[in-house]
Amino acid sequence: MKSLLAATLMLAISTPAFANDPAQLSDTEIAHVAYVADTIDIRYAHLALAISTTPEIHEFAKTMIRDHEAVNAAALELLAKLGAEAQDNFLSQKLASDSEEIINRLSQLRGAEFDRAYAENELGYHQAVNNLVETAFIPNIDHPEVKALFEQGLEIFKAHEGHAEMMVKAVQ
Repeated sequence: MKSLLAATLMLAISTPAFANDPAQLSDTEIAHVAYVADTIDIRYAHLALAISTTPEIHEFAKTMIRDHEAVNAAALELLAKLGAEAQDNFLSQKLASDSEEIINRLSQLRGAEFDRAYAENELGYHQAVNNLVETAFIPNIDHPEVKALFEQGLEIFKAHEGHAEMMVKAVQ
C-alpha cells in the first residue's frame, strides 16, 4: 500500500514537465514544505499513539514526534535568525490536503490492520520525502545554513526510513 502523500511527492519530483516544479521553489518555500511534512508525520505519530497497542509502534511514534518537533524547532530558529518567513506554496498545500485523507483512512483501522497500514505509510512517506529532499531540495537551496539544516535532517530521516522498513517487516 503506497501512501497518497508518497505518491504526490513522487509525482512532483519525477515529472519534469510538472506545472509546479519542487526544484524551482525558493529556500523559504522549501522550508515551508519541510515544516508541513514534519507536522504531518507528527500527526500520524499522535494517531498511532492513540490507536495502536503495539509497543514497537508506540516507540517509533514517540521517536517521530521527538525528532520531527526538534527539526521544526531548529528550522523556525534559523528562519528567525535569518529574518525570513516560510512561504506557503503548491506542494505544502497538496501535502496538507492529501494528509487529511490518509488520517481519515488510518483512523478507521484497528489492531494489526492499523499497525500494518501505519508502518507502510511511514515507510512510503519517508522514502518519498527523503528522495525529494535529496534530489530536488538540497541541490537547489541557496543559503548555506538552510542547506546544512536540510542535510542534517536528511540523515535523521534516512534513519527513520530504515526503522520504518524494519517495522513493516515486523508487523507483516
